[in-house]
Amino acid sequence: MKKVYDNATEALDGLLHDGMLIAAGGFGLCGIPELLISAIRDSGVKDLTVASNNAGVDDFGLGLLLETKQVKKMMSSYVGENAEFMRQFLSEELELEFNPQGTLAERMRAGGAGIAGFYTKTGYGTQIAEGKEVKVFDGEHYILERGIFADLSIVKAWKADDTGNLVFRKTARNFNPAAAMCGKVCVVEVEEIVPRGSLDPDCIHLPGVYVHRLIEGQHEKRIEKVTTRQREEA
Repeated sequence: MKKVYDNATEALDGLLHDGMLIAAGGFGLCGIPELLISAIRDSGVKDLTVASNNAGVDDFGLGLLLETKQVKKMMSSYVGENAEFMRQFLSEELELEFNPQGTLAERMRAGGAGIAGFYTKTGYGTQIAEGKEVKVFDGEHYILERGIFADLSIVKAWKADDTGNLVFRKTARNFNPAAAMCGKVCVVEVEEIVPRGSLDPDCIHLPGVYVHRLIEGQHEKRIEKVTTRQREEA
């Protein structure tokens, strides 16, 4: 089965439709599938629900899809770096399902493992628990959280071989493996595709069985907030 495609548009061909649920990897602007996000924007698909830790910044990452009003709902744990995200939410143009960060990661992982739901203490007694089933285990209250089963997963890795075995680099490993697992179809962009057999099996973070399509490309790798120490006078 062909896994390697020439570009993001080809890799997404036939997979996109209005109203779909997309799980997107990345943490802040680290390890985000920026090439695939741009291709989704260019496709014009709309009414999307996107599960992602955050929504990028105003002019980069998932923020591009917010600018074009292609996203109907976000399932996120952090919105603080995106003014357009906050504006659309506060003006009720965008639905938002807040998740504690660990809960969101576990919901993705659960979906990838075929687990329909799980109980967690996180969020009990807060707005997070509103409308959710509560059970008591050993005297402690737990709320039911559902696993995320996405129509499409889009993730970014550092290296891959042509079978889709993936290696993530440092913080980019946050959310990407879990997001990759929970989609019916997983499309991955990487910085480098290496020859089959060149990756150390002990260093593979996600096996190729989860990866359906793969592209190689150049990445911008922006920094959300550049903070530098003031230089001392010479």
